Amino acid sequence: MKPANTPNALQPRTAAGDPNIGKVIAGRYRLEARIGEGGMGVVYRARHVLIDRVVALKLIRPDLRGETHLRAWMLREARAANRVDHAHIVDIHDIGETEEGELYLVMEYLVGVSLSSEIARGPFPLARGVDILEQMCAALARAHDLGVVHRDLKSDNIMLIVRGGRKDSVKILDFGLAHLARDPRLAPKGAVFGTPEYMSPEQARGEEAGPKSDLYALGILFFEMGTGQLPFKSSDRETLLEMQRNAPPPRPRQLRPDLNPTAEAMILRLLEKDPRKRFMDAHHLQEELKALQRSLPSQGWDPGGGDAAAAPPPPPPPQSPGVIEWASRAALFSRMVSRAYYSNNVPTEIAEAVQRAWDLAARANRLEGEVASHQRKLEALERRGRALRAEIGRKVEELAHEESRVRREIAGYQEEGEKLRIELTGAEQEAAAARAAADAAEAKRLMDRSVFERAGAAASRVEGLRESLDKLQQKRIARENVARDLRKQIEELRSQLARYAEALEEDLSAGREKVATRTREGLAFEKGFSDVSTVLVAHLKGRPECRDLMNELVVQVVPPKPGAAPGQAPPAAMSGPGPRPA
Repeated sequence: MKPANTPNALQPRTAAGDPNIGKVIAGRYRLEARIGEGGMGVVYRARHVLIDRVVALKLIRPDLRGETHLRAWMLREARAANRVDHAHIVDIHDIGETEEGELYLVMEYLVGVSLSSEIARGPFPLARGVDILEQMCAALARAHDLGVVHRDLKSDNIMLIVRGGRKDSVKILDFGLAHLARDPRLAPKGAVFGTPEYMSPEQARGEEAGPKSDLYALGILFFEMGTGQLPFKSSDRETLLEMQRNAPPPRPRQLRPDLNPTAEAMILRLLEKDPRKRFMDAHHLQEELKALQRSLPSQGWDPGGGDAAAAPPPPPPPQSPGVIEWASRAALFSRMVSRAYYSNNVPTEIAEAVQRAWDLAARANRLEGEVASHQRKLEALERRGRALRAEIGRKVEELAHEESRVRREIAGYQEEGEKLRIELTGAEQEAAAARAAADAAEAKRLMDRSVFERAGAAASRVEGLRESLDKLQQKRIARENVARDLRKQIEELRSQLARYAEALEEDLSAGREKVATRTREGLAFEKGFSDVSTVLVAHLKGRPECRDLMNELVVQVVPPKPGAAPGQAPPAAMSGPGPRPA
């Protein structure tokens, strides 16, 4: 057990304004601090009460708890993110419902800053903006390959963390609106999902969002990072939606004249109102971003150095002491009782309390070992699942990348074919006119050789164009067959992934329930230890001979404030949407 950190009865901490602080969710996650709030819930830093894992836990907003469609949304959030399993998408550890009917989602705990807070400081160097966008694009390419659309990309949903000594490592949060079904039972009638500042024209019209809607949002983010401001701004939601539907975006170079022209062209293409005029898919965009990266000078921004990298990242929350501390506290109580009753005339209830403390410490220690064993098995299962999901994801990504290139070839053949058809139509008209002139000359017995030569050349040109068009169509058909075969392989892998994910979730659920059951026993031990500590502290705190040991006990029970060292502010840490800085 990880004992709560208050002096007397070892009860969970509370915080003014949020009674949830100190609360244990689902019998195993103790809420330690509130770190963010989004449209669907509040995000807390939490800690597993038996396994020293710090996580971010999202609780559904109390006023929305009665909305039945929200459970489906949260289930989709976890399943979508887990199925994608990408380095730049936040990891989901657990999802469930408490005995009180509270829905919760457990995510990895991130220490970093939101993209919105960085944009608030001003425009980015182009190399930095492109690097961040390329990481987002890689994550979305994998998500789209697996049939998952984010639908609500915005700067508040992008976290920048330090990983492996590299700053600006991207994590995309909150797939809460991902891949919503069109089932009216799951969504309120007439609902328009998304954030207006980042909403694509098709979403603003109330249409179903697709992968190209996410690309539009990337265009907004690229515009923001490049210029330091949004392309469309209004305090009125409906005005903003109308601007997204119909208003052309301002040219970024009008706001930042030194912006790279290629970057401006990419931004404007991403912000096309017609989805067909945007990049074909995220793979296409990623190729263009990498080409832009290669063309940029290397100086100006260093992803592994610079001012941001010079300062060490904020420290993670301190580790919580395990049940070994219970034995230490029991030993302190025993020493205090020995001092207070040196002649062995210890009151029965005090002697029983000390023995109870030792007994609870021993039982909790054994229980912690059992739960740790179960947890290791769960983590091994999660690792195997993650490895398989990553392997399938990589295969899908490779196939989808090739499919993207093939479909761009097909689009090129179609465009070339349209030009050839237009040219052929004109050539056929010219050939018909030349043939008519030749026929008229022959009828009049005018032996003008040039007339017949023009007719023959026009006919040959028509034949050549028809042959070229036929070859082009054969190439297009061949590439379409390749694309269909690639799509078939992708769908087979996606089906395999879905089947595996369902089986894995069943095994994980059974394992989590086993851990939860044992953890509830641990919470009962914690309450018992808290009660017996209250009795002993109340009995011994007035004894002068026990004062130094009582002080030592208090020092053990009250550690430094979580997340802060002397003279240091708590770290900026969250794993969920938070209010954007003004």
